[in-house]
Formats: sequence, structure tokens, C-alpha cells
Amino acid sequence: MTTHFSDVLIVGGGAAGLSLALRLAEDDVSITILSKGKLTEGSSLYAQGGIAAVLDDDDNFQSHIDDTHTAGAGLCRESAVRKIVEGAPPAINWLIEKGVKFTLVDGAEYDGVDSQYHLTREGGHSHRRVIHAKDATGREVETTLEQHVRAQSNVTILENHIAIDLITSEKLGRPSARCYGAYALDIDNNKVKTFGARSVVLSTGGASKAYLYTTNPDTSTGDGIAMAWRAGCRIANMEFVQFHPTCLYHPYAKGSLISEAVRGEGGLLRLPNGERFMDKHHEQAELAPRDIVARAIDYEMKKGGFDSVFLDISHKGADFILDHFPNIAESCKEYGYDMTSQPIPVVPAAHYSCGGILTDLRGRTDMKRLYAVGESSCTGLHGANRLASNSLLECLVIAESAAQDIRTRLKKEEAKPSPELPAWDESQVSDPDERIVVSHNWDEMRRFMWDYVGIVRTNKRLERAKNRIEMLQEEIVEYYGNFRVSNDLIELRNLATIAELTIECALTRKESRGLHYTLDYPEMNSFASDTILTPNNFVSHAPIQEWAIT
Repeated sequence: MTTHFSDVLIVGGGAAGLSLALRLAEDDVSITILSKGKLTEGSSLYAQGGIAAVLDDDDNFQSHIDDTHTAGAGLCRESAVRKIVEGAPPAINWLIEKGVKFTLVDGAEYDGVDSQYHLTREGGHSHRRVIHAKDATGREVETTLEQHVRAQSNVTILENHIAIDLITSEKLGRPSARCYGAYALDIDNNKVKTFGARSVVLSTGGASKAYLYTTNPDTSTGDGIAMAWRAGCRIANMEFVQFHPTCLYHPYAKGSLISEAVRGEGGLLRLPNGERFMDKHHEQAELAPRDIVARAIDYEMKKGGFDSVFLDISHKGADFILDHFPNIAESCKEYGYDMTSQPIPVVPAAHYSCGGILTDLRGRTDMKRLYAVGESSCTGLHGANRLASNSLLECLVIAESAAQDIRTRLKKEEAKPSPELPAWDESQVSDPDERIVVSHNWDEMRRFMWDYVGIVRTNKRLERAKNRIEMLQEEIVEYYGNFRVSNDLIELRNLATIAELTIECALTRKESRGLHYTLDYPEMNSFASDTILTPNNFVSHAPIQEWAIT
């Protein structure tokens, strides 16, 4: 089997992967990017709100830091918060220099980094500090970065390639924990390829497709987290799954997110009778952190037996709405709702994974030569609940740090030839005879994760989920061991791992904190600790400052 070798292998083509590739492309290194679909098809593309950054004279770093800690419910890592917050303005300027067109204030003329950019405010922020491109920031950032990356002669882009597993020193019979590459399925040709690299970066995004209702695209199946876990890396804080409070409620509106910025610009949450309710749940009302708003909506829906609540910004007028939220308004219109003249029905949906592969602030994991950046990582920035619009920011800042570390390491290391990598072994498998098994298991898992590991949890519900996932895991392991891999099977296997890790983390946290709310332990402990899963002993709890990457 032919091994495709490069200096850097990047798995995933979102904001984290593309920005890292573009920074490294300036050096004389070869880069391969694997994307399981189209290069930009991921959560970054669909990010609406914007990027949080201190860009106004009335704002300051400490305020952004404090807001992040408050949202994170005492679990944020101080060094991560400070580094990423202080790295925001340079990251924004870098995007502007690359050609990203952020929205200007009314009447302003474009003047590059010195332009007067419009800043919006989102839930949990004490200032207007979210820079955006109308209501499609992710698309503007992604497509701009894509154009630059595609223009680099030392970058090879392979779309429709889904990574299966990492190739580690254990597979090669070597003693040190080191990553040498990955196996990936060429979906178009149904062939498994071997990719060797001197550095491997996992930027595969989140895992919210583990839930029945989600704002995420179909690509968000936790591939990087699952691969890193199987390779022996620590995973942290998987119980903290952020449910976005406002997803358009319609039977055919698959993952249609209604941006946080709608509430930031004056949108009000109402019951079906028109009554506001958020002021009864939090002093910041509609601008409370996401976990509080999502739980409030869940509570009101269950209490009143409603299918949804309603988000109303019609009082701001059609001109204002269409200027600030043209894409959201058009999306709502496709499903029969005119947000300029009527409230729109909304429900919470799984949105963001605050936990992931444990990394330091250079993206380094427990395994040498293996990095993780973006939503698949856990740097400690988000703690128990992500502050709105800090996600794209983390992608950009940590990608820059990881690029620096990779660049320095590659220059120090001798360009030794890659060891011979073992070929993918299909000698003991056959073509699947019952593909329906995969789809049934997928559906069952997403339903019980929504029912038992959702916005409000109990020990009984979590134990039920644990029993279900253990049975499903047995079926999946047997199926995987007997049949040739397919895109659906790879994703199912990864999502089952994500479900298992999430359930295990949730069961071990004996408190309610941030996004993890349990009726059995409704109070928050006086001390904060992370839930760290280690493949050898599985669960441990450690103070948040004791993370160490060797």
C-alpha cells in the first residue's frame, strides 16, 4: 500500500485547520489537509454571530476575561483565558489583512484594520465586543481562508477523505508515545489510504451529532476526539455540552440556528401567549449566559406543555432586521416565518462541545507530534460553559501557537525518513450484509442521548444511557471487526465513543455546574475540578491548574 507522506497532516478544514495551514504554508514544509466532505463543510462555515475581541476603547481585556470566567462557572483555566483574550486583536487584524470583510458601522468607509467596525453584544458579555460579517461570519472567514489555502503550492487538499485511526508508536512496536500519521478512507473510491507525517493536527470540530436535535452539520461526529482517545490521549470535561437556546422549530428546519446576536440586538423570548419569561429566571434576562437561557426555555416548555417558545425582534422594524440579519430572515422565510413582523418559534438544540482532547496552549496533546486545535480540543478556555463567540477566537489564537510550535520543532528535528507504516489490513473482513444495523444504532443512540443526557439530567437517566451505550458498543465493535469500513460505520463508531465518554463524565460529576445540570445534585460544589478521562484508569478529578503535557 502506498504511503502518502508530508511534513504536516491536518485532519479537518474548519477555521482552526485552515488558519494553521495558512500560517505554516509560509515555511518550506509540505502540508496535507484531509476533509471528510467539501473542504469548508463544517461548523465554522455556519457560525453566525461573530468573534469576541476587545476592539473598543471603552472595553478592556480584564472585562472579557471576567465575562469568560463567569460564563465558565469557575472552571476556566486562567492562563488559557488570558492568552486567548489578549491574542484576539492580533488575530482579528490577521483576518482583515487576509481579506475578511467584517461589517462596518453605518456610513463608515473601509480602511483595512483601521476601519470602524460594527460590534454587537451577545449573552454573557458586558460590552459590545463581537465583530461580525452581518449574520454569516463563519462563511466569510471560511471562504476567505479557503481561497488563500488553495493558492499555496505546498498544500495538498484531499476532500471526501475521512480519517479512521491514528498510526502510533504502539502500532509500530516502538516504546515512546508518538504519532506517525493516520489511516483514512477515500470515500469516492472506497479505499483506505495510509498517510505519514512528522506532525499530525486534529481539527475535526465537535460532536453534537451524538444528539437527536442539533445545530451542527452532519460532519460533527467527534472523529478527532474518538481517535485521540483510542490512541491513548486524555480527554476532559465531556459532560459540558452546550445547548444553543434558539434553534428554529420546524419539522424540516434541520439545524437552523437563530444567532445569539438576535437577542443581543433586542430580541425577546416569549411564551405562546406573548408573555416574557426570562426576567423570572435571571437578572440579565435574554442576555443571560446560554446555559441559563437553554434551561429556562426547557423549563417553560415542560411546564406549559409547549412545543416551542418564541423569539420576537419584530419591534425593531424591518429595515433594522434585514440589515443586521439578512440570512437568518431569509432562512426563516423559507419555512413560512417573517421575523420582521412576527415572533418565530425556537427550541434549544445541542450546539458546542466544551470538552475534548486535553491540550496545552500550543495545541500539544499527550502524544508527541500530535496536536489538537479548535472544538475537538480542551484548552480550559470554556470551562463549564462557553461564552458566546469565543469559539472562533480560540481556533485562531491556538492555531497560531500550534503553528509556531510545529515550525520550531520541525526545524530542530533532523529530517529523518518516516518509518515504514503498516498497511491497512482488510484480510479478515467482508462487505457488510446488513447496513440497516448502522442506521438503527445511529438513530437509537441519538435518541437516548437526547432523552437521558440532555439539558436536565438525573443519575437514573444517566445509568439508563450507560446501559444502552454498553450494548450498542458491543454490536458496533463486532460489526466493525467483521465488515469493511464505510463513512457511516466510521462515524457511528466515533459517535458511540463520544456518547460513552460524555456519559462517564456526567456520572462522575456530583454537582450542577455550568452546562451540567442534574436534579440529584442541584448545587455547585465549593471547589472546581476538571473531569479527566485517562485510557488506563478512565476517570480522575484534578484541580484545573494541574494540567501537564509532557
